[in-house]
Amino acid sequence: MDRKINLTMLMDFYEITMANGYFEHGFENRIACFDMFFRKVPDDGGFAIMVGVEQMIDYVKNLKFEPEDIAFLRSKGLFCEAFLDYLANFRFSCDIWAMEEGTPIFPNEPIVKVVGPVIEAQFMETMILLTINHQSLIGTKANRIVRAAAGRPVMEFGSRRAQGTNGAVNGARAAYIAGCAGTACTISDILYDIPSMGTMAHSWVQLFPSELDAFRAYARTYPKNCVLLVDTYNVLKSGIPNAIRVFNEELVPRGFRPAGVRIDSGDITYLTKKVRKMLDDAGFADCGICISNSLDEYIIRDILNQGACVDSFGVGERLITSRSEPVFGGVYKLVSVYDEQGNEQPKIKVSENIAKITTPCNKRVCRLYSKESGKAIADVLLLADESLPDGSPYEIFDPEHTWKRKVITDYYAKELLIPIFRKGECVYQSPSVKQMRDFCAAQVETLWDEVKRFENPHNYYVDLSPRLWEIKHSLLSKHNYS
Repeated sequence: MDRKINLTMLMDFYEITMANGYFEHGFENRIACFDMFFRKVPDDGGFAIMVGVEQMIDYVKNLKFEPEDIAFLRSKGLFCEAFLDYLANFRFSCDIWAMEEGTPIFPNEPIVKVVGPVIEAQFMETMILLTINHQSLIGTKANRIVRAAAGRPVMEFGSRRAQGTNGAVNGARAAYIAGCAGTACTISDILYDIPSMGTMAHSWVQLFPSELDAFRAYARTYPKNCVLLVDTYNVLKSGIPNAIRVFNEELVPRGFRPAGVRIDSGDITYLTKKVRKMLDDAGFADCGICISNSLDEYIIRDILNQGACVDSFGVGERLITSRSEPVFGGVYKLVSVYDEQGNEQPKIKVSENIAKITTPCNKRVCRLYSKESGKAIADVLLLADESLPDGSPYEIFDPEHTWKRKVITDYYAKELLIPIFRKGECVYQSPSVKQMRDFCAAQVETLWDEVKRFENPHNYYVDLSPRLWEIKHSLLSKHNYS
């Protein structure tokens, strides 16, 4: 296939058939509001991490139907010529808001909002979901693993097990924003300035006549950053003894110190305790121990609780694929339309499955923080024309169990959805991934430890303003779901 891929066409086919239908029924200029939100935190966690906005921006900036795309659609025999002419002259003109990358996010709140002509807003669905779902999934998993490591660096080592090129490249990006120290994915360093990291493979050791020869050659080549993989044959009987010999004979005489050893198999807790003692006894207390081999947050937490002597982690497949729960589950739903006079008409999706009932209306999202502790108290969804709580006593209540109420005082409110596009023009400059990473770390620190538990985390409050709650329940009553 010689044709260059135009990502404008990376959309579900029904988005095009619906757009043609909208056009033929005179709805091409009807203004609509869509929300992207998710219903459940992966791994039953207390929160997720927002990632992927920069790639969403790149997609929107390059929206254009090429002549080849029009010809392809014409060949389907489904679309009127006036609609095809509309696509040939397509120009994106919607407003988009999104939460900043690195923000902790919670179920059932808008994390992306699109307002504009319904055809244009509908076209956004697939790529917004694809981009935000994937990177938020990997970012959320990475943040769990980083927190389990309790301050020890975590390196993302998953490129070869990722689901495709973008899975590796943007997965590394998401993992770094969420707290990983670097990546084995070299191109992610080139594209995003994420520190690329790596040592050696078992093949390096196997290629030389002996393990000692392999270690000696590596130390001579990389004396400033010598990390030796010590489990190709036997960690305790040959790997560490050979490493210590090479450190003494190749590094120390030249004025260098060993950076570390890496263990990729075996009983990690037992081996690291033994290795730590052997290195310390040899005068290399400053030599770090890195471990890898199918790690995740639970294994890391358990071995550290058992006293494993580990200074850093390399985590691959279970991070880059979020193996324990590989679907983020974000959805993109219509929440309101506007008539020709600009009046909003709220829309709701109802279901016997309560989790699938949507919250109507064009909304804004604010986060309430305690002035005393700096910790996040709750998120509140408000109508777009409502003002944020101003610091005066404010009552929040559970949207489903409304008798559960609490008056908040001594707080401040922060707007979470920020403008990304205005009338189709980008008004947002993405920070560097390093800035996003720092922002993410700071925002996660605003969450109570109870929300950050791996098992049975505290249920963080996402509430509705009284006006929004009334509109939602009036629509449910209208459809006999009250």
